[in-house]
Amino acid sequence: MPVTRMSRLFGRTLREAPADADSANHQLLLRSGLIVQLAAGVYSFLPPAWRTLRKIEQIVREEMEAAGSQEMRMPAIQPRELWEESGRADSYGPVLFNLKDRRERTMVLAPTHEESVTDLFRKVVQSYRDLPQSVFQMQTKFRDEPRPRGGLVRVREFIMKDAYTFDADDEAFQLNYDAMRQAYYNIYRRCGVPVVAVQADSGAIGGKQSEEFIFLTDIGEDNIILCQDCGYAANQERAEFDRGESTGSDGELTEVATPGITTIEALADFLGIPQQATAKAAFFLVDGEPTFAVVRGDLEVNELKLMNALDARDARPLQPEEVAEAGWVAGYASPIGVDPARVIADLSVVDAGGLVAGANREGMHLHNVTYGRDWSAATVADIATASEGDSCAQCDSNLQMQRGIELGHIFKLGTRYADPMEATFLDADGERKTPIMGCYGIGIERLMAAVVQANHDELGIVWPRSVAPFDIHIVPLGGGDEVAEAVGQVESELSDAGWQVLTDDRDERAGVKFNDADLLGAPLRVTIGSRGLKQGQIELKLRSEPEPSPAPLSGALTAVRAAMDSLAG
Repeated sequence: MPVTRMSRLFGRTLREAPADADSANHQLLLRSGLIVQLAAGVYSFLPPAWRTLRKIEQIVREEMEAAGSQEMRMPAIQPRELWEESGRADSYGPVLFNLKDRRERTMVLAPTHEESVTDLFRKVVQSYRDLPQSVFQMQTKFRDEPRPRGGLVRVREFIMKDAYTFDADDEAFQLNYDAMRQAYYNIYRRCGVPVVAVQADSGAIGGKQSEEFIFLTDIGEDNIILCQDCGYAANQERAEFDRGESTGSDGELTEVATPGITTIEALADFLGIPQQATAKAAFFLVDGEPTFAVVRGDLEVNELKLMNALDARDARPLQPEEVAEAGWVAGYASPIGVDPARVIADLSVVDAGGLVAGANREGMHLHNVTYGRDWSAATVADIATASEGDSCAQCDSNLQMQRGIELGHIFKLGTRYADPMEATFLDADGERKTPIMGCYGIGIERLMAAVVQANHDELGIVWPRSVAPFDIHIVPLGGGDEVAEAVGQVESELSDAGWQVLTDDRDERAGVKFNDADLLGAPLRVTIGSRGLKQGQIELKLRSEPEPSPAPLSGALTAVRAAMDSLAG
């Protein structure tokens, strides 16, 4: 195993991180010279980073193969016709990179490969005897993210491990799904990142159900709802909760003057009632149609749940002028008199009894607005956002909310792609059947960022042994033949034993070398100096430990092996 010398290492360390790097992993990856930004959301990976990415890929590869999946490769460029066939050409939105070839044929740069692999299935698989199938790839993906952020957390070009399974029935599919789920846990454990699996929204991928693997961290872009008592966990986009008992009242519909009262908070204070005794109106443009959403006053509408309930492709809040054009009075809107086809009601208002709601007249509200008697909705669904302190739907304990980074996502696709793309197989009776599909994704660079976020201190990165770009960082101190000879001896012994060694051969002060060693974060630092050599000793320091310890030069390999064996991974 050849030795790498810092004087020849492509890249350089920085004393300070760029001002726009706002997370520890982003700062450290830049300061250590592992990554360099080319454009927004587009990065170059220098040799040490590429070593780590390859090690992460190898861990992923080993666990995928252990789960029974076969590695393959599909093109990054795809005909748009495939996406039109699946129905995602437009629904995927502007995130999809489109381009034309010289024949004016529209192509896409793949953000994911469900269409390609389904097309492969219908060309390759014929019979139930060919099932089950499980394949995966390490592939570059492209997504035109509107707001790349967090360094490697959200980028426009990245390596993804995407896997796909095909099964004859749900029972066989579940075996594949469970194997993949366990493989994901194994991958994150081996990379040194703790995760929790949570229920998630399937988004543009689609399918029946999905789970995200979340690294809980304050820098995360997702809100995760957790129950510490029963273990319930879900992304806030999908989380369910117990809305509690209704505080609505019975009685006739009556008006009350509420001049200048346009918010739920002000309304509750003005009338001396709890916010949960009111009904809140929220207005959205859903697939081009103005939509009136109603939730209990103490809750908020979850836009993603709203879209899923209406099987919509797009939704956004209405602008004030659009609310007026729809015939609704902002701050005083009422579902009474609105065409039920344009109304969606949350579960919280359906059985709540009489609530205070708008009268759809400036300065007026109504008491005892009751669902089913005074108004109705074409759609009733869970469209409310779960929050910290809400009651768990499974055990009634208080829910907690934490931030997190999604590191992987696994999907139960069912026949979402096989049906529109007419991918079938012949069963034992010679009848055509549709396969049950699953897909499973991990962003490799994002996982590297999470490794750094989970394994660092105030001095720099603390690489887990399993994914460190270098196993051992040799720091020579002082000149002279004696030090040079000892460094050469140790380098030879360690490299011959298979260790990946980085030697700081620069003409720098000891403090600079030690600081860079801490920043780069190799699991073990070996210091060789003229002072120690007078006693025939070198110094070993685990990056994860505060103090170094002496070791005999004559037994350097044995001492290093013992130190490295003390580390997990």
